[in-house]
Amino acid sequence: MKLAQIKGNYDAIFSLGDHCTPSIQLEKNKLRPYSGVLDWLISLNLSDVNRLLKNRFQGFMELANLKIIGTAYGKNLLVLDEAYQLSSNHDFFTSKNTLHELTAYPEVKAKYDRRVQRFMEKMNTAHHLLFIRCGNHTKEQVDELHAILSELVTHDYRLILVKHSPVQQMIETRCTYDNVCTLELPMDNILTANDHWWKEILDGIHIV
Repeated sequence: MKLAQIKGNYDAIFSLGDHCTPSIQLEKNKLRPYSGVLDWLISLNLSDVNRLLKNRFQGFMELANLKIIGTAYGKNLLVLDEAYQLSSNHDFFTSKNTLHELTAYPEVKAKYDRRVQRFMEKMNTAHHLLFIRCGNHTKEQVDELHAILSELVTHDYRLILVKHSPVQQMIETRCTYDNVCTLELPMDNILTANDHWWKEILDGIHIV
């Protein structure tokens, strides 16, 4: 699917992670009215995200599966969900938690439960959904994600996959699915240096 064919109106847009770039860019382009489940989590392996979606988030962020790894940015804890290999570095503040105890776990879990509920409601009710995923992926992982989303989403959806590569500009690559757009973006300073490319990607996309 060509990028031009992605343009249009959507009921909701969700980041499928890798890191926080998709959610940051959605927010910069005023396409993020609320937080998604994976917005601020580190999810480097698409297979883990596929498994999370396939399992309908069963066991996600359960206390028994959380392991404190260390600190992040000096004010947060880095916490790993060992069930899905997802890392949180924005949720557990050092002012409320310690390296030995996640004191604020109930409020963090409640927050994610709300996000999961909203996500699943949109899967069932929204007529036009857009998903954005950054990071490396194999054809097999994309095939699996496509199959899972096709089962999860009741109506129509489209997917943008962005891979950061040693390129100098945005490149559209070929994808066999008629509702999936695959792109490559420059890999240097991915959080801010590609703002103009993301503006081009998201221009003409609206939430209604």
